[in-house]
Parts: sequence; C-alpha cells; structure tokens
Amino acid sequence: MPSSVPIAHSGAWGLALVMIVVASWVLYRYLAPRTWREWAGAGLVQGFIIALYAEMYGFPLTIHVLVRVFGLDRRYLNANLWSTLLGVGETGMMLAMIVGYVVLFAGLAVIAEGWREVYRARGENRLVTDGVYAFVRHPQYLGLFAALFGEGVLHWPTLFSVGLFPVIVVAYTLLARREERAMLATFGDVYGAYRRRVPMFVPRWGQWRRLVAARGADARS
Repeated sequence: MPSSVPIAHSGAWGLALVMIVVASWVLYRYLAPRTWREWAGAGLVQGFIIALYAEMYGFPLTIHVLVRVFGLDRRYLNANLWSTLLGVGETGMMLAMIVGYVVLFAGLAVIAEGWREVYRARGENRLVTDGVYAFVRHPQYLGLFAALFGEGVLHWPTLFSVGLFPVIVVAYTLLARREERAMLATFGDVYGAYRRRVPMFVPRWGQWRRLVAARGADARS
C-alpha cells in the first residue's frame, strides 16, 4: 500500500490503553470469573477487547491487511472497516458508531441489572427468576454478546473481533449449560421448571418490549 495514503483515526495509543483498562474493569467487575472455565471465557473476551481498541485507536491492521490482499485503491481510507469497504466515509462511520453504541449500552445495562439481581439473591440464598431473569436465563451473557456485537462488529469491526465473536458465543453457551447442570443439582425441579419456561439467551417474540419497559422502570426507581 502506498505510504502516502492517509489512514484516519489512528495513532492514539494513549486512548487505546485507557479504553482497554476501562472495558477490562467492566468485564471483571460484573462477570467476576471464578472457575477455570470462566477464566477461559474471560480470556477470550480480554483478547477481543485488546485487539479491538488497539485497532480502533492505535494501528488499523485490518485495513492494511485488506488493502494488501484485495488491492483496495482509495485516495482516502477510513480506519473503520465498513466505511472503507462500502465507500461511505465519515457519514457511514458515524451511523455505525450510533447504532453500535445503542447496542453496546443496552448490553451493558442488561449485564449490570443481572449482576445486581444475582448479588441480592446470593445474600438470600435463593434462585433468581424475576427481573431480567424472567425473560432469559442468562441475561449477563446476553448483555455480553450484545455489548461485544455492538462495539466489535457494528461500530468498529476488525478481522479479529468479527472472527472471535462467534467463538465467544460458543464458549459462553457451553459455560451456561454447565452452570445449569449445577443449578439443577442445587435447586432440582424448581430450576427445571424455570428452565422449561424461560429461554436461555433470546427473549421470546413479543417480550423485547416488556424487557425494555422493565429496564426503564428499574432505571426510574
């Protein structure tokens, strides 16, 4: 690729470091891995975070690779993958950022709410089946998927983030199933009935609006 072709929005390594630290704090604060399987899943997410923000604010490796492999010839290359491939420039990047951030913050809100409900339930030694847990059995993992998809696929996709996202989904799906076996051993038929009634990750059709309304009511209270 000619060295004279500028790449916008890159070289801010200080900002990249700040975002990696903040995102990592959120990861370990709210998902709090304990077993080695949870640490393995968190390690995948940690790699996703580091690679994502290193490309977003540091060096756009994905753009350089694609330009070299596919011979993209543009006078101006935007560091955002969708903007570069579709040729929509800053306008497309802004649209991807807005939609991505909406999905990201929605996912973070679900993670935080699920964490609060689990924290209260642990103190009372009870099974959580209300709040966001009335819509999905693993709201924190759903929130994680939404946050990663919004930031690393919609807003700022890279070869690494797009490729690693389905691996993370599979890893946490296997982890969720293992956790459910432990919950069955602890709560028996009560959890079995709950599992039959409530989906694992995706709310049933028509429940999305109720989930959003419940989150709005919790925020106002």
